[in-house]
Amino acid sequence: MKERNKITRGRGGRNPKIDPSIYRHIFRLNEKENAELLSLYEESGMPNKAKFIISLLFNKEMKSVKIDKGTVDFYMRLTSFHSQFRSVGVNYNQIVKLLYRHFSEKKAAAFLYKLERQTAEMAALCQKIIQITNEFESKYLKKKP
Repeated sequence: MKERNKITRGRGGRNPKIDPSIYRHIFRLNEKENAELLSLYEESGMPNKAKFIISLLFNKEMKSVKIDKGTVDFYMRLTSFHSQFRSVGVNYNQIVKLLYRHFSEKKAAAFLYKLERQTAEMAALCQKIIQITNEFESKYLKKKP
């Protein structure tokens, strides 16, 4: 009876690997070499230090991605500003509809004149923002050959 239970019951645990890594090699580095290895590892973005070292040993292709926190922050703020700018446009349309619905033609035209001046200022500001963004991209984001 006990033998029958062993046969029908499945084995627990994870499935064994087809080609397990069982060989271990140890090497020592001085402080300067260790710092250089760690900086290369961090630049590579690989999740596993052992796989990084193997790729270095066997000259496998390795991709390195550098993320500039200042650039990321710039684009996050620019995206936030763009969403605020869009919401202003939506509010602009709502204001125009309400002006014509609740005020006389003459009074609505006076308010629209004020709104038009503010819109012109905002358009000039938008052009300046585009200019600054293009300048930032040309100075800091273009790849140097």
